[in-house]
Amino acid sequence: MELPPSLSHAGRAAALAAGCVCYRRGSPGRGLALRAVRRARRQDVDGVGHKYHLELVLEDVLDKDSTVNCTAEVLYHLGKKTIAPDVEFTIEGELKNTDEADNAFYNQIKSLEKELVAENIPDSHGNVSPEMEPIHLLAWVASGYVMWQNSTENTKFQLAQIKHVKQVKRSDEYLEFDYMILLHEIVSQEIIPWQMTVLWHPQRGVQVTQDSRQPKHAAE
Repeated sequence: MELPPSLSHAGRAAALAAGCVCYRRGSPGRGLALRAVRRARRQDVDGVGHKYHLELVLEDVLDKDSTVNCTAEVLYHLGKKTIAPDVEFTIEGELKNTDEADNAFYNQIKSLEKELVAENIPDSHGNVSPEMEPIHLLAWVASGYVMWQNSTENTKFQLAQIKHVKQVKRSDEYLEFDYMILLHEIVSQEIIPWQMTVLWHPQRGVQVTQDSRQPKHAAE
């Protein structure tokens, strides 16, 4: 069934797909966001669930003139079991190379004498300082995993803020950060605190090794 790209269900599936692409292809130098839904079609898969076939335009969070086209399929499973949707995607064209920015951030963090600690990113005015931008983008990328694992057809998540982030000292080559973030669930207008442990290495990408929804007071 062909859907108007503006339909809310198409938009939710598209936002989920964009979050998943960002998690798989993002870094502290590259965050991807949904710019537009060009086409959306829903298929009822008997006994399995609803599959959305999507044609999307994604933009670079830091350089909104830098866009790529993307085709994606999102399958939401039927039933009450909390099974993450299946997401498959293909990016058409090349993403902007961020090796230089990624390596600069990696070397900077590795050279710190004390572990990085920060809070309230963006601040109350919506600003992110240049030195915190890679930390913010890393949370943006990692939150794509949390959205993917916790989305249903009736949810749409977006990172609202990093409440607190703390670097965790490691003896290997990975960088590790412990984040407390606020997710905005747009359908219900709920703000949800979420903890996530994030590993990153320039050659190995982003991994969320642990995440959990937190009680409301955790963000206070």
